[in-house]
Amino acid sequence: MRVLFLSQYLAQEPLGVMYLSGVLKQAGHETKMIFLPDKEFEEKLRAYDPGVICYSFTTGVHPVVLGIINQVKQVLPKSLAICGGAHVTVVPEFLEEDGVDAICRGEGEGAMVEFVNAVEAGGDLTKIPNIWFKDEHGDIHKNEPRTLSQDIEEFGFCDRALVYDASHFYRDSERKVIKTDRGCPMNCSFCFHHAWKKKVYNVTNNEYVRRRSVDHVIAEAKQLKENYPLTFVHFLDDIFNINMKWLREFAERWPVEVGLPFDAILMANMVQEEHIKLLKKAGCIYARIAFEAANDHMRNAIMKKNTTRAQLIRAATLIRENDIRLGSLNMLGGPGASIEDDLETIELNIECEVDHPLASLLQPYPMTDINDITKDMGLATDTWEEFPTLFNRTTSIALPHRHYYENLHKWFPVVVRFPKLLPLARKAIKVKWMYRPYTWMYMLYSEWLVTEQNGLYNRAMGKKGLKTFPPIDFTGRVFTKGFIRIFTTIFGKNALKMNLKLDLNDERVMNHMDE
Repeated sequence: MRVLFLSQYLAQEPLGVMYLSGVLKQAGHETKMIFLPDKEFEEKLRAYDPGVICYSFTTGVHPVVLGIINQVKQVLPKSLAICGGAHVTVVPEFLEEDGVDAICRGEGEGAMVEFVNAVEAGGDLTKIPNIWFKDEHGDIHKNEPRTLSQDIEEFGFCDRALVYDASHFYRDSERKVIKTDRGCPMNCSFCFHHAWKKKVYNVTNNEYVRRRSVDHVIAEAKQLKENYPLTFVHFLDDIFNINMKWLREFAERWPVEVGLPFDAILMANMVQEEHIKLLKKAGCIYARIAFEAANDHMRNAIMKKNTTRAQLIRAATLIRENDIRLGSLNMLGGPGASIEDDLETIELNIECEVDHPLASLLQPYPMTDINDITKDMGLATDTWEEFPTLFNRTTSIALPHRHYYENLHKWFPVVVRFPKLLPLARKAIKVKWMYRPYTWMYMLYSEWLVTEQNGLYNRAMGKKGLKTFPPIDFTGRVFTKGFIRIFTTIFGKNALKMNLKLDLNDERVMNHMDE
């Protein structure tokens, strides 16, 4: 059976749908990807004529996706629309929307194969674990989640061709994404992991956190290196330093068998000096740690990070002492936070001499503990339909003087790198009408930070030439993204018709798409 994946352009290749495509192909099905906006979208849709169309998305994007689904139904009314990802897992009521035929809650490899098999065979679609299905009478059939696979290597490698054949932007990028694990042992109140672990699957950390062997990860990297442009790797793991034995083996084998520089995210309260030395030995040139908030109450009582300020400073110091670029992940505008609390977070970044500060505005996503905390504190949130598409533009928490936090977010990376601007920023954030100029400043400076990062990769790989000169790399990066925006504008009719908007993002979960 032909299965189609539809998605907006994201800041990096979507690993989730590539894994789904891989298992579907193993089961004998045909898959294809279309990124939107696409001026030939309807023609491609009719030509491929899929039986199942898949959508994966987060809260905030769901109104856009619903518009796309309804547009697709006008072209292919008999195709089945199945939705997956973070939003429908925690808001399964999305299935009640017109045009949506099914949802997949949680991990989808086994469920999607069973679902597509049943569609092809004309079988029963109402009793597949993880799948909620709406029949022809509008009745919804709800099924329990399936047991989490403890051997994630059984899914094989993700199907890179699905995305790379659909877009040269992803294929030609020399920076590719690899994920070595699934799940996270932490219970951060703002993250989907604790909601999935406790409220969807009801499992222990031992069942929820799973990791591929070093053998499997290196085999994937080699295959990727042989078939596509690849000079550096972004490991998307939530915590790369979670297992010392695994890390020791990785540090011995990666530089010998793969030999590519990489970056990773570390958990500060787990960092040991040996971790950083092993990462340096393996080729890590950029490591991020989650500061989130400098205020102890906000970081631990509200965000539930279980991390001390001393641990943050120690981890940051070890990273810098080992000549690894230090990145930080920060979250502004938490429920109950004052603007002084968030300015203190900037000061902590300055104290730690962070090279690459990344910040977002905290969003109380559905089913998370932070959502409950926000409600209990009487800080009304926007409805899901009004939820921001981007977590790094506006806040959905009803904070007093919201624009202070939104503007401070735009000043954040600039002030961390240029501390003398802090007094100016304190005053500037109060000017509400300057939001858009601040946003452009933020976007341009974020591109410069990526240019600095690229310089590290170029030096690590011994790459030279005019294109590696920072001002030229920066100009090319800005021009490329500007071209994409112009492309979107030119074909805006199709985009507007499908309720679609392209927003290129530069931080945190996206962690930059480096061309």
